[in-house]
Amino acid sequence: RCIIEQYDHEVQGRSVIRPQVGPYGTGPSDAAVLLPVAGSTRGLAVGNGLATGLRDDPWRMAVAALDECVRNLVCVGADPERIAVLDNFCWPGCDDEQRMGELVRAAEGCRDAALAYRTPFISGKDSLNNQFTTDEGTTIRIPPTLLISGFGIVDDVRRCVTMDAKEAGTALVLVGATTAAMGGSQFIDLHPVSGQDPSLPEPDLEAGPRTARAVAGAIASGFVRSAHDCSEGGVLVAAAEMAFAGGLGVQIELESVHADPLVAAFAETPGRYLLEVREADLAAFGQEMGETLWSVVGRFTDCGRLSCEGCNASIDELRDVWSGTINW
Repeated sequence: RCIIEQYDHEVQGRSVIRPQVGPYGTGPSDAAVLLPVAGSTRGLAVGNGLATGLRDDPWRMAVAALDECVRNLVCVGADPERIAVLDNFCWPGCDDEQRMGELVRAAEGCRDAALAYRTPFISGKDSLNNQFTTDEGTTIRIPPTLLISGFGIVDDVRRCVTMDAKEAGTALVLVGATTAAMGGSQFIDLHPVSGQDPSLPEPDLEAGPRTARAVAGAIASGFVRSAHDCSEGGVLVAAAEMAFAGGLGVQIELESVHADPLVAAFAETPGRYLLEVREADLAAFGQEMGETLWSVVGRFTDCGRLSCEGCNASIDELRDVWSGTINW
């Protein structure tokens, strides 16, 4: 946190949404929002996306990174029709066919995702020789890595939302489909278990842009109290972040996400959002979403705990674990 805050994240008092949000400043914001012109209500959202868990398929990694960048911007109120992006390739090298082939596939993913989301690449940076050979002749290479950064127009910063849950009794809504593919997820990386689908999730270039537009419409209409992209760690981690950022508890119904509780909790299917919606607004929210897939998967509470099948943990303890290595 101190690393974030010691740099110029606050310039001329123009930050509408900062990197850390919530009443205690303990929530990881999906994106920042700046007010470039004093006195105006039009803002600029700044965010990024990174999907290194999918590096075994550079095309999927690139598409998922751009999808996450778009979702992060949409979650704070940006218009998905007015987003521009940049690429940052950090590659282990291009001195053999495999490395070069991976780079080509990632570039193709950038192209396909940019066309699908209608997000032009306006610049970028490439570092294509990240390897080192020891005196003994062993070559050490970094994994293929692609960061997508983006800028989006926020038409009215007064309608911006943040990821911290706002009040007890509201519904936790999951937007987007959850598939059984667990490959590349944090859970499988840390706890390999048998019986799970090891394949990498497939980004949906038709559903992703359509979902972004629907969520942006619901936010602009005022139906969304808080919004958070569901990516690294899956539903359980994203919901916990929303709860402890807002100083609330959350009860999650994993069976409403997927029949397999591990998939429901920890799958990292691209293209998904977690939203906080008041019960009284659910009907109107559903009309705004149209045919976009969504479901109520839990409730925010005032009990200060995260509860779901097989889990009942203190939100304060989860916050301490989450911030333990970065809260200097």
